[in-house]
Amino acid sequence: MEKYLTDLVSPGTVIRDVGVMQHTSTGYRAAGKRIATVPTMGALHEGHLELIRRARRLADIVVVSIFVNPTQFAPEEDLDKYPRPFEQDVALAFREGADCIFAPAAQDMFPAGFDTGVSVEKASRPLEGAFRPTHFRGVATVVAKLVNITQPNIVVFGQKDGQQTVVVRRMLRDLNFPIDLVVVPTVRDSDGLALSSRNVYLNPEQRREAPVLFESLALARELIRHGERSCAAILHAMRALIESKSSALIDYVSIADMDTLDEVNNLHEGNSIMISLAVRFGSTRLIDNIHVQL
Repeated sequence: MEKYLTDLVSPGTVIRDVGVMQHTSTGYRAAGKRIATVPTMGALHEGHLELIRRARRLADIVVVSIFVNPTQFAPEEDLDKYPRPFEQDVALAFREGADCIFAPAAQDMFPAGFDTGVSVEKASRPLEGAFRPTHFRGVATVVAKLVNITQPNIVVFGQKDGQQTVVVRRMLRDLNFPIDLVVVPTVRDSDGLALSSRNVYLNPEQRREAPVLFESLALARELIRHGERSCAAILHAMRALIESKSSALIDYVSIADMDTLDEVNNLHEGNSIMISLAVRFGSTRLIDNIHVQL
């Protein structure tokens, strides 16, 4: 088996063929290797690199997927202009410890006649789902395919996409995937702005205003720490801060149960909540969230 692995793929290899990736993963598993998969859409930044570092500490083999998934973009969204600095991404991923990169073509992941999808019904409806109703079906479907192809023991995601982690956790649980989900805390710039591939779309003025998103989340946390238990009051304060310090248009601010994503009206001891928001700076839409355990 070790000879088979050596013949098939060497360290630092970019694998584009689905079948080769499946055979490689099967070989790693048969050789007793623990695999961690880090799904990405490329345009890697420090947040992605922290996911790779965490995977490196947890597994023998780290597979980084780079695939801009067309099924999670609505027709009016930015699929065509999504950044694709592939050679740079490859160099960064290998520098941080990836053993191989899986970079399939869209027509191989979703060939003509593809007619199957994975829907996590309840967790996909609120928040992002209300504004992007087809998004999480695309996410759940591609993650299901990626873990079937790369066969990891662990899959690593970032907390910045908070609802996505809830959807993926529910899918893994409901479909009995024998995979542990590891969620890595959001990596932020020095001014608090969550790192995102879409931050490059912000003009200089918008970039100066954007840290107000984290400021509003921090304000919510402080209000809770000082005894505020009315979610309406907390959300009102968040909105007021964003509107007073930026030109952003608010899609939503939310306080929801961390497991179910049901909106919470009043906080009580023992609540585990996700405080989240989505705003638009011109055509650039940014999301962020924090967890609070009462």
